[in-house]
Amino acid sequence: MAERRRWRVGAAVGAGLLALSVALSGCGSDGDAEAAQQEFAGVEHDPYTVDPAPLRDTDGAAYSLVEDTDKPLTLVFFGYTHCPDICPMVMSSVASAMTRLSDEDRSDVDVVFVTTDPSRDDEKTLRGYLDGYDPEFIGLTGDLDTIVQVGKPLAIYVAEGDELASGGYDLGAHSTQVTAIGPDDTSTVLWTQETSSAEFAADIHALLEDYR
Repeated sequence: MAERRRWRVGAAVGAGLLALSVALSGCGSDGDAEAAQQEFAGVEHDPYTVDPAPLRDTDGAAYSLVEDTDKPLTLVFFGYTHCPDICPMVMSSVASAMTRLSDEDRSDVDVVFVTTDPSRDDEKTLRGYLDGYDPEFIGLTGDLDTIVQVGKPLAIYVAEGDELASGGYDLGAHSTQVTAIGPDDTSTVLWTQETSSAEFAADIHALLEDYR
């Protein structure tokens, strides 16, 4: 990855070490000019490899986070459609960030949602869920073992869900960061669940400026 500007945080994040502290820079208005002025909110780390194992998109086609991520920047979030709190909060922030980008920036970014609850999140369920945020968002499902395999090198923890007597599911825990995959098919930046839409937008613009 190209050397960062003055805002480089230079933090190394070990796999499994996900309790990260990020200073929030506050909300701002739309536009690339303001985005360029905001402090970088993401956490940079040593490169994470990306597992090429294919999952399945909402059209039923194979989709690999290596082979099929052709844009300069891909944001990846692991979550599930029945999540009552953190997942909708993060997805709303990312969706709002997309509306803050210029047309040029938006065309260079893909957002991928990988379900951690494949027993309930089939293609139709994922598509309906993501359309509520942005119809261009990509949804992936597959067998749980492959989802765990894909998440592990990105420091994503996925716990297998247990059905409750009430009819619901206890999914235990799953990591809540948003991961950036760059044009070299590695990840060197992540954002915690507290990142605001303004911060996402500013960081996306800064990363794309580096990648171009």
